[in-house]
Amino acid sequence: MTRARRAPRREGLAGWLFVSPTLVVLGLFLLIPVLMALWVSFSDWSGNGSPFSAGVNFIGTKNYQQLLSGGSLAETNFGVSIRNNAWYVVFVVPIQTAVSLFLAVLVNRSIRRGRGFFRTAFYFPSVTSSVAITVLWLFLFSTTGAVNKALSYLGLHGPNWFNDPDGIVHLFLGLFGLKTGPTALTQHTALGVSWWDWFAGPSVAMSAFILMAIFTTSGTFMLLFLAALQNLGGDVTEAAMMDGANGWQRFWRVTLPQLRPTLFTVLTLGLIGTWQIFDQIYTGTKGAPQNTTLTPSYLSYQSAFGNQQWGQGAAIAFILFVIIVVLTIVQRAVLREHKVSRRRLRAYDPALHGPTTAPQKEAVR
Repeated sequence: MTRARRAPRREGLAGWLFVSPTLVVLGLFLLIPVLMALWVSFSDWSGNGSPFSAGVNFIGTKNYQQLLSGGSLAETNFGVSIRNNAWYVVFVVPIQTAVSLFLAVLVNRSIRRGRGFFRTAFYFPSVTSSVAITVLWLFLFSTTGAVNKALSYLGLHGPNWFNDPDGIVHLFLGLFGLKTGPTALTQHTALGVSWWDWFAGPSVAMSAFILMAIFTTSGTFMLLFLAALQNLGGDVTEAAMMDGANGWQRFWRVTLPQLRPTLFTVLTLGLIGTWQIFDQIYTGTKGAPQNTTLTPSYLSYQSAFGNQQWGQGAAIAFILFVIIVVLTIVQRAVLREHKVSRRRLRAYDPALHGPTTAPQKEAVR
């Protein structure tokens, strides 16, 4: 073997040598525990001894069946947790993305003096302990807390935030006299929860956690958008200004499309983080009131460490993993760049107005 051929091989071996400590650590503390948890989800392990001991039996998908069908309490609790977390995701992800983008644009353009101060102020809640923020939130949103006190100055009577299980969608419909749902929604269920309850919206208690999530995460995503905005070239924006585009048109048609990679990153991180909410629930309400703040992550912990149902706890974790992966793939498909259609190309290329030649068809395709 010549020296020129041995050099790339040596570089490859050196690379593997440098990354081997990280691979060993990830294998010992991440991959092996995940595989063990996967086995536990298919077994009847009681939590005593090793999950690979002779007394532990393989029970197939029984733990998953109890969660997804059968009409048991486990199915109902799992369905309620999925409903609560789904509404949490629906509200938090788009709002925190919009707020973080607005803050990034504000800091990048509008604020000239004290820009560093505002960057730090907006980012500070993100680096504060989530437990400390949750305790503060419990104080602010208590019945006699600062939030209700501020609402009283506006002539509004604030709710009993963390003790109100009513869904905000049901409360809104109640303003129009719709107190109970139609039979088609109340008589049919999914995961042990009626369709009418699926459309209840987040509870008042969960709404407080939604506000907290937006408050604590917008600063982090603001920095991502800010870094992306500062790396954009100004030539395209200047060309749009020369063409007479106003500020909103420049942002919507020029700036935002260039932020697509960052937008995908923010939405993906937000989606993953919102489906893993645990510490706020554990510190704050532990699923109360009436399980309206129960989430799959906390239910997995409660099933395993509280009720000693380790198989069900592991099964919930892996179902949640599948949900996150599927939603991430769907989101990637929605946000991927689409080829420009022939109809839109005609507006910019006069050559496409005439008869289309074979090379033009291939280019458009």
